[in-house]
Amino acid sequence: MQIAAIIPTYNEAENLPKLVSALFSLPLELRVLIVDDSSPDGTGAVADRLAAGDSRVRVLHREGKLGLRSAYIAGIRWALEEQADAVLQMDADFSHDPLRIPAMAEQLATHDMVLGSRYVPGGSVDLQWPAWRKGLSAFANFYARTILGMRLHDVTTGFRLWRRQTLLGMPLDQIRSNGYVFLVEMVYVAYCLEYRIGEVPIYFADRKWGQSKMTLRIQLEAAFRIWQVWWGNRVRRQLGKRARLV
Repeated sequence: MQIAAIIPTYNEAENLPKLVSALFSLPLELRVLIVDDSSPDGTGAVADRLAAGDSRVRVLHREGKLGLRSAYIAGIRWALEEQADAVLQMDADFSHDPLRIPAMAEQLATHDMVLGSRYVPGGSVDLQWPAWRKGLSAFANFYARTILGMRLHDVTTGFRLWRRQTLLGMPLDQIRSNGYVFLVEMVYVAYCLEYRIGEVPIYFADRKWGQSKMTLRIQLEAAFRIWQVWWGNRVRRQLGKRARLV
């Protein structure tokens, strides 16, 4: 199975070489697309050096900070054009452990997409997080999956693996959410389309290098936009309900 890993980056110069090395040490057939939004810390130049030294690495340079949605949509389209069998989404900061990817790939044999889940048995978040941060993370996930009515444990995770055919069946042009809510809307649309979604337990570690991009403003905006996702997909949700009744 050929897996295309899409890694959006913004100021990840310190993490990127370590992550690419860790990915290529896995017993998998992997290619990597780095999507860099003109990082001022030189991430783009680091990515170019990695690509020059390994044909399995490609780089997409973008002018300005254009956001998570457009980065992933561009990456997914590249992966599909490259005839990848599966597409991996993950962060560049080692909060998503590359060692869990083989388990996710194994589950993809019986599922249409697989989530790296912090909230299934065996999963957890960083042990060093204070109680308020653990509670906020758990509540944000509970809030999103309750409003959207998804019987999944972790709908806000950014660690996920898709079958090629699943993404070909996704209405990518109709996914309008940006930022972190884009991740929720993608899994919600897949859920409404009744794709088989698996969950593999992961340990979500806090980043070791660099600065977190998650702020309180982003979290509050995400809470509001979950309702927009619910409203924007009301027709698709009703079609799914009717299909289950037939």
